[in-house]
Parts: sequence; C-alpha cells; structure tokens
Amino acid sequence: MSIEIAVIGYGYWGKNLVRVFSELGALRWVCDTDASRRQLLPTEGAGPEFTENYEDLLGNPAVRAVAVATPAATHYAVVKKCLEAGKDVFVEKPLALNTAEGQELVDLAERRSRILMVGHILLYHPAVNKLRSLIQEGVLGRILYCYSNRLNIGLIRTEENILWSFAPHDISVMLHLLGEEPIAAEADGQSYLTPGVVDVTLSRLKFKSGVTGHVFVSWLHPSKEQKFVVVGTEKMAVFDDQAEKKLLLYSHRVDWQKRIPKAVKAEATAVELEKAEPLKQECRHFLECVESRSTPRSDGREGLRVLKVLDSCQRSMERAKIEHADLTAAAAAAQVSYFAHPSAFVDQPCTIGPGTKIWHFSHIMKGARIGERTSIGQNVVVASTAVIGNGVKIQNNVSLYDGVVLEDGVFCGPSMVFTNVINPRSEIVRKDEYKPTLVKQGATLGANCTVVCGHTVGRYAFVAAGAVVTRDVPDFALMAGVPARQIGWICRCAAERLNFDTSGAARCSVCGQVYQLTDNHVKFA
Repeated sequence: MSIEIAVIGYGYWGKNLVRVFSELGALRWVCDTDASRRQLLPTEGAGPEFTENYEDLLGNPAVRAVAVATPAATHYAVVKKCLEAGKDVFVEKPLALNTAEGQELVDLAERRSRILMVGHILLYHPAVNKLRSLIQEGVLGRILYCYSNRLNIGLIRTEENILWSFAPHDISVMLHLLGEEPIAAEADGQSYLTPGVVDVTLSRLKFKSGVTGHVFVSWLHPSKEQKFVVVGTEKMAVFDDQAEKKLLLYSHRVDWQKRIPKAVKAEATAVELEKAEPLKQECRHFLECVESRSTPRSDGREGLRVLKVLDSCQRSMERAKIEHADLTAAAAAAQVSYFAHPSAFVDQPCTIGPGTKIWHFSHIMKGARIGERTSIGQNVVVASTAVIGNGVKIQNNVSLYDGVVLEDGVFCGPSMVFTNVINPRSEIVRKDEYKPTLVKQGATLGANCTVVCGHTVGRYAFVAAGAVVTRDVPDFALMAGVPARQIGWICRCAAERLNFDTSGAARCSVCGQVYQLTDNHVKFA
C-alpha cells in the first residue's frame, strides 16, 4: 500500500495509531505540541518526521491523509482545517461535540470529495462483525433489547464527560447491529469528581422496531468491564471483550406451565472468531478507502448518527438538571406567593417560584416549571413540559412549547417563536416527533426571531430581531439573518462586540470582562 499518513496527536490514544500505522508501513509524519514526545517515536528504519504544528502539514502536497487523535474539544477545528486543505481524514470519536459541527464536517467532506472516517473501533472487531452476521441471518430471532456496560477505574477526563468519552463505542455498535437509528434517546448522569463533568451515565434508547437499548458507562468502577448483550426470541448473545472466549450464544428459552412462565437455561456456546486486532483492521480499512476512494464503514455520516444520539442524551441530562433545581426551589418556597393577573390562567399543579409575575391573558399549563423572579408578559403560553429558570424575561405573544428549556437570565423578545416539530401538518399527528430546544444562561432572543426546535442556543448568545436559528449557537455568539449566521462575538453585558487579538484575548471596554477564544469557542478568561 503506497499511502503515507500523518498522525496528529501523540498522546494517550495517538501512540496506538502511530504504532499501528507504522506496522502497516504507512506512517510518515507525527505531530504533537509536546516536543518531548519526539523521543518516543518508533525508531525502525528512518522513522517518521516530527512537527509541533499540524498546520505545517497542511501545505505539504505529499500529505494525502491524516489521522486526528487530539482532545475531543479540538476535533471540529482540526478536522475542518484538514479537509479544507484537501486531506483525507481519520478522526477518533467523537466526530465533534455537537450535531451542527458534525453536520458541517460531513458536508465539507462531501463537497471536497474527501474521505472522512470516524474511529468507531468496535465496528472492526471480529466479534461485532460476527454478531451482526448472526443477527442478519436470523440466528437470534427477533431482537428484543440490547444493553452494554463499559466500566473502569482509570483515565478520567476533564474536557468531555463520560457520555462523550465511553458511550460512543457502544452506541455505534448498537446502531450498527440493529441497522436503525433510535426514535428517542435520554440519559441520567452524575458528577462526582469535577463539577459539571459527568462521571457515570445510563442512557436509554428506543427504536421504531420495538427494540430498547441501555448503555451504562462509568470511570468510577472497581473493575474493568466491557460487555455487550443482545437478547432475541431464539438466542441471547454476550460479547465480552475482557474474556478469552469473546462471543457466547445462549439458547435459553421460556416455557409455559399452567399459564406460568418458567425459564429453561442452556449452556453457553462459544462462537469461533477470526484472529485480528481491531485497531489494525480499522487503520488498514482507512488506507484502503483512501487508495480506492470508497466509503468507509464508519464514515462521517455514521459518526453523525452516533453524534445525534449523544446530543439527545446530553440535552436530556441538562433538562433533568434544571428540573431538579426547580423542584428543590419550589419545595423550599412552597408558601411564598407569586403574582398572576386575574385574566391569566394557571393550571395546577405546576411550579412557580417566588417573585415571579404573570401578566394579562397568559396561560401556564399543568406541570410547567417556572423559577423565581421571572416576568411573563401578556398572551404568553407555557406548555406542560416547558422549563423556565430564574430571572427570565418573556415579552408579549410568546409560546413555549413542550420540550423548551430556558436557563436562568434568558430574555425572549416580543413575538419571538419556538417550534416543536420540524415538518408540521395539521392532518398528521406528530407528538412523538417533538424535538427539544435548550436556551442556555443569559442568552437573548430578539423580537420576532425564530428558534427551530432541536437546537441549543449557547450561554449569553445574542440572536438579532427577525433571525431564524437553524443550527446550534455557540456561547457568546452574535447571530443575525435568515437563516441565522454568526456575525461576531458579544460580551456578557451585551454592550459591545468582542474584538480578539492575535493571542485570542478580548476585553469589554464597558464592563471590563476578559475573554479567551480557543478553537472557535469563547469562555471567560
């Protein structure tokens, strides 16, 4: 094979890619910002060239393909630059950290006719390949449910949480084995070590075929476990990547005696598997796709499908966090009154915090949750599952449908619009297709703007009047137009735009707040 490849990122997982591509005879360049890692490079033969700046590789016409193993938060920026430079790209999971960025990378790769492959390594595992064949051949019968445990006490990340770090493996396998995407996905999670970084999650997936799936991941577990179970009407399969016999089939059945079900157990049967290292199979597949210009098994679109599930699970955890906070506040302030104009309708039970004011002709539906010191203007509708934080201001003629979540300090201008279905028809009921919308802390939604459902508006973002939001909005982004485009960055105080210098720093001249721009993400300095 004549393809020569550059590996960007020589850290925890990048060293494995360097080893395998070297064994395949394809490694030519290695890039890492830590110059001391040069000493760890393979020394066989002439050895690969080393650089500390991956942009040095982008202008080199000899570099046809790159493998990206940088931190997950940088995947979008690094992959985008590589695709724009005309390189074929293999990127470790996840493809990006939100659906909009993932979609942008997929579209960019297709426009540039570039190979984009995502490192979902288990799709190249002999046990997963064999299990998929058994399912397609009907050996397991009709699939009832799947579950997976990916548990360990080991490398604990502080950038992406456990959902984004561990769960992509098992979600990709579940979608691959079933050949369908879930119609619903939600998750519960807890942060024990680093505030805001979830350490343990349980995700629940529901498929149109009736199959349900559970994915349990944790990096705070006393022992390592990597197990995937598929239960069918004829057989049950267990893929245990820690066991010597990695794939077992069980012919358990249920008999009925006197109308009472009784489990009849059977001994496990080991399935013979080919001997192959999954990572080497994956890397070889990428090189073959680059050579033949064929679509990878785990191409960008497959990575995007997994990303959509992760995104849905993440939104679910964020909604639950707000709801829990509201319930706690409501319990503590149960005896504190709020103001509702006599013309307003407030259906009980619902949760409304102290100091909140609800004005003329507004309707708060049963089950709605509204925080403290929130102002709800005239002719506003708040649906049963809508969640509104503290200090929110909602101007006249706004409807918050099921699934809309407003965090603390959000401003909704007059007659701005939320939606809950992408393709509504009066004749067709689509309540099971509602998509959630999350507006994060301090964001401003201008008068007559529209936020299309299924998207997130970031912290302190500013959406101009009349704009139509059709994608996720980053923190502090200034958006305008139809569809909304980012035209700059704005301070938390919204008094002026942010102008970043060459180091990525900016200071608001009005309030003095300092910001840092890194990989197209703004945060407080």
